[in-house]
Amino acid sequence: MFEPVIAPSGTLLGLLQRGRGDGTLHALAAPRAEALAALNHCVLNDPRHDWQVENRSLYYARLYLDLHGSLEEIERHLCDLDDHLDTEETRTGLALAVLGHLASYGRGDALALLRRYAVNGANWAWALDELALRDDDAGLRALAAPVLARFPATAEGQAELAAAMRESFEPRPWRLWAEDPRETVGARIRTAREAGSFDRWQRQMRPSGPRPGWSVQAVLEWADQGLERGSALHVPAARCLTAVAGPDDRAAIVEAARSGSDGARCAALHYLAESRDSVVLDLIEAAVAAGSRTVAEAAVAAFERMCGDEATDRARSWVHRPDDLGASAAGVLACRGGAGDAKLVLGALRETIRTEGPDAPRLWTLVDGAGRLGIGCAAPVLRHVYRETASSHLRGRAARALAATDPSFANGFAVECLWDCEETTREVAALHAETGDVRVAERLRRLAADPAEEAEVQTAVRSRIGPDTPAV
Repeated sequence: MFEPVIAPSGTLLGLLQRGRGDGTLHALAAPRAEALAALNHCVLNDPRHDWQVENRSLYYARLYLDLHGSLEEIERHLCDLDDHLDTEETRTGLALAVLGHLASYGRGDALALLRRYAVNGANWAWALDELALRDDDAGLRALAAPVLARFPATAEGQAELAAAMRESFEPRPWRLWAEDPRETVGARIRTAREAGSFDRWQRQMRPSGPRPGWSVQAVLEWADQGLERGSALHVPAARCLTAVAGPDDRAAIVEAARSGSDGARCAALHYLAESRDSVVLDLIEAAVAAGSRTVAEAAVAAFERMCGDEATDRARSWVHRPDDLGASAAGVLACRGGAGDAKLVLGALRETIRTEGPDAPRLWTLVDGAGRLGIGCAAPVLRHVYRETASSHLRGRAARALAATDPSFANGFAVECLWDCEETTREVAALHAETGDVRVAERLRRLAADPAEEAEVQTAVRSRIGPDTPAV
């Protein structure tokens, strides 16, 4: 998947791509044709940097409902010839998920389009999972024959059918089809299910792949062999060392962490960090200064896994370093530092935004740290992250940090967050938004009554409008 091109945050398209609450509010105030064009662009060109964790489908489905939007553009996208040339889930997954939510809201055209795509589309398995949650038994049973026709009645076809059943997220259609009296449907499904269960049992009983011997030296050699094959095994190797190493092995492990080959050195550093051995901090610093890139990255990762006062104290001396260890130290202080570390965390937050921009991965822990430490003067920086980041998860973290640091949050961004694409952000908004705003009162009532809304959000809403709270 190509990296999505995100429009400026001040445009309607940019707001909708980011999933911001203001995107919905601006779309409802814009000319309908312009709003629908921007909405269709987002749904047909997935704007998420990480489509597996960021939410947009319910957000876009709700906007289709509010705009009374047709599904012609989605249908054209799903039925295009490219569907069988570009079969990546990222091309059609968001559109199918939006159709699923629209079907749950009673849009019959969305349900019919999902059924047609399950019969003819390349990403049929996703459509079937959406239908498993929304369609009735009769609708699902009607799909049995066309779906099974995708799998030839051969050994290879039966193996592919078993794999498809095993990889499906929703078992409901397959269970219905297994009850079908037709030999070409029910019997095939039951046979494939039994074969899949047997294959799974075989994999569990006969695990594949290399395993280390039962000694410290054997584990270190195993870590080296994994690195030679292009597989980083130092974290599981460190766990193996925990099982096999005794007090007499410490000297050998320390020596491996100081001057061993790359795989062994990485494994030894992780083991010593998890053991909270006092010598490991110096070894980590030496590895970052003089080790290979692989060793340096493993050393930083090992440090980030450490707990205790010694690691926090060392982070205070490393936080000004201009390398990855300095950035890691700032993250450690953000997660585990005290009130006295607020200035260091704020400095790292500002520097990261200045040098790497509002989407830098390092911002996640720093934004959390600003909220955890209650750094009031971080609010302007957090507002900038909130507005500009393309990551809806990072924006949600910025919202939580603003709730703890910015007195204007309840009357400002919290109101917008009630329409945000992420349920955790809507939950924060439901807890903090000032109910004197008429938009807030109406939105809270709508979220409380929406069957598609997450339970955590509705719990937060009801804490504001329950029988023991003032009327809104």
